Amino acid sequence: MITPRAAGPGDAVELVRLRRLMYLAMNGRDEPGSWERAAEAVARRQLAGPDGRMVGFVVEADGVGDTTGAAGPRLAACALGSIDERLPSPVHPTGRRGFVFNVCTDPRYRGRGYARATTEALLGWFAEQGIGRVDLHATDDAEGLYRSLGFTEHATPLSLDLRRWREARAG
Repeated sequence: MITPRAAGPGDAVELVRLRRLMYLAMNGRDEPGSWERAAEAVARRQLAGPDGRMVGFVVEADGVGDTTGAAGPRLAACALGSIDERLPSPVHPTGRRGFVFNVCTDPRYRGRGYARATTEALLGWFAEQGIGRVDLHATDDAEGLYRSLGFTEHATPLSLDLRRWREARAG
């Protein structure tokens, strides 16, 4: 049986390593950079905070290594999410929605049900918080997992890359 545990600030380095692997799988490019240090700082801060801005569940890697990764990865998989609070509406009377933004399994541990286990743990946590709707963006490879958990399409909002918007206005 797979038993995910709650992620904590001490998992920040490993969570960012898994995030980098997620982007590699999505884009086919490895893009290390300063974003990693910034992401580690945000993960530490938000996972330590009492307001639950970020929550995550992880599965430990086989043969747990040290936190530096010298003996291999400490985490095999993770699922991270957050709660967004908007003005309540008739359809969402609390105004609170969950968002899943980082589900990744280290390639060495894929096919063992870790993504499902961590995502189900995250969804259970959202349900305990009274969240009525959870959104995510799925890759083609992960769509089957999310559909099997009950995710369906909904109206997709428009989005704007503010960096490009500012560049277009400045140029």
